[in-house]
Amino acid sequence: MDQPIPAARSPYHFFSAAEWATFRGRETLTLTEDEVRRLRSMGDAIDVGEVERIYLAISRLLYAHVESSQALFRQRKRFLRGSEQTKTPFIIGIAGSVAAGKSTTARILKELLARWPGTPKVDLVTTDGFLFPNAVLEAEGLMQRKGFPESYDVGAILRFLSDIKAGARDVRAPVYSHFHYDVMSGETVTVDQPDILIFEGLNVLQVREMPRDGKFVPFVSDFFDHSIYIDADMGDLHRWYVARFMRLRETAFREEASFFHRYSKISADDALAVAERLWTTINAKNLLENIMPTRPRADLILRKGGDHLVEEVALRKI
Repeated sequence: MDQPIPAARSPYHFFSAAEWATFRGRETLTLTEDEVRRLRSMGDAIDVGEVERIYLAISRLLYAHVESSQALFRQRKRFLRGSEQTKTPFIIGIAGSVAAGKSTTARILKELLARWPGTPKVDLVTTDGFLFPNAVLEAEGLMQRKGFPESYDVGAILRFLSDIKAGARDVRAPVYSHFHYDVMSGETVTVDQPDILIFEGLNVLQVREMPRDGKFVPFVSDFFDHSIYIDADMGDLHRWYVARFMRLRETAFREEASFFHRYSKISADDALAVAERLWTTINAKNLLENIMPTRPRADLILRKGGDHLVEEVALRKI
């Protein structure tokens, strides 16, 4: 992991994967190989060994933060003489590039955290549902900027997270279909006072321009209690993205209802050219301009090697 300042002065502690694995303590893995296969995304190499090596320690760390947050809530409630009644959910933000493995990380951590003592209620929501519908993006000339910050309904995201943090019941989030490549009109998922909410998306750690008048303008990350960034070399991300696109061309894209069905009918060379163009003009540009600059804002950075497995972990110092 590139370090612009000496490690001793960095806000992070750096650990090799082998060093990080020792922090799992005596915790035993409760996920089976079949469950891990079900949870991982296409092209992700994660297996039971990787979950034991990396993710079990992460879940232990996160659960410690959750417990500390709950203890602080009880202390603050006493301090305020009971005027603050509602315990708010612990929110974990997960950011990173397309094809980095955010979805797999989110699903694995959701399952691990839900199996800790007391079986906390853990929900997972992605920012994809908060994209503007394709019809709006088309009208605004933003289809080629899909995934960029301006393609999201940030107001809706902030209202959603604000309601979650306020302890509101039955908060609804819109649903996105990667198959149809669009927000599904009228479809929602309901989040009802979870103990932990995992909120995953490309740009969840991004900040916006500050107001000149000093008025409060919240960032999405203001609602996070802990944040994770999935990191990798651009060359690896590029390779993973193209490989996934070509694999989808042979699978999901063959369904006539798929938004990308047309790419299953062209030659492999033409499809490869499309994948390269999409990476260069959209995904790589978004990564360099908007996603990668947010990496230093994360509490935990998981650096993946070319085999898609975590090789280094950076944990923000307290």
